[in-house]
Amino acid sequence: MTKTIKVALAGAGAFGIKHLDGIKNIDGVEVISLISRDIDKTREVAAKYGIGHVTTDLADALALKEVDAVILCTPTQMHAEQTLACLKAGKHVQVEIPLADSLKGAQDVIALQKQTGLVAMCGHTRRFNPSHQYVHNEIQAGKFNIQQMDVQTYFFRRTNTNALGQPRSWTDHLLWHHAAHTVDLFAYQANSPIVQANAIQGPIHPTLGIAMDMSIQLKAANGAICTLSLSFNNDGPLGTFFRYIGDTATYIARYDDLFTGKEEPIDVSKVAVSMNGIELQDREFFAAIKEGREPNSSVARVFACYEVLHQLEQQLNAN
Repeated sequence: MTKTIKVALAGAGAFGIKHLDGIKNIDGVEVISLISRDIDKTREVAAKYGIGHVTTDLADALALKEVDAVILCTPTQMHAEQTLACLKAGKHVQVEIPLADSLKGAQDVIALQKQTGLVAMCGHTRRFNPSHQYVHNEIQAGKFNIQQMDVQTYFFRRTNTNALGQPRSWTDHLLWHHAAHTVDLFAYQANSPIVQANAIQGPIHPTLGIAMDMSIQLKAANGAICTLSLSFNNDGPLGTFFRYIGDTATYIARYDDLFTGKEEPIDVSKVAVSMNGIELQDREFFAAIKEGREPNSSVARVFACYEVLHQLEQQLNAN
């Protein structure tokens, strides 16, 4: 495909805007439709980014023949259903993490993608952050092997708000959303499937109906281990912080930045064409469409993560 890829983007919230900012830097791609629940806010964002078509209904955008691909930055609970709708409409699709909030939802998407042959990718951004790409390249070159990953995913969300602190219409989830990043990244970086998984969680929030604190342990077939702590109760540094403990080095990754175990900065500016993980994720999606290939973090390649999440959910529900 050499023509400009015409894109519909669903979700004009915090993450949708991150994608719009990233796409501005990518040649041969144009966002022509913006879909979100609040029509006034959607029009405001569309005007800022020069997007001509605005709607509150994904079906309206899918009906546009000129739309080649869709990026979904919508509530977790809608991901699988909307991804299926995009594939049924003949559109390539990138859905933000998580692919689904159930194993069945993920299985349904995998099955339909295989039938259609369209590019279907999930936004497992950690595969694309320059910090994690640097570590991955060291592993691929045989210079570093993971012995342990210690990961902290911390937010302060005792009320239902998004990454910008704005009221949210849906409820986020530590297991099916935030743990998905680390479960997938651990297996990807260890280059070994997860063979053991254990989880415990704190009390269920009386209003939000979710656990606000969670602890997960993972073990890969090659012996590498991972400990993940997650909280919506943490009133301190926010975000996800990774410590890679290996046979030759220790690395600390904070989003797109990387440090040694002694907090010495590592230059990752030459790892990829951008320092923005979301932009790099989008570049991979569009490149896969143009080149007719399977992308890194295709729905098939991340599916094992959702099998582990399902196993952990079953465990938590039994306790």
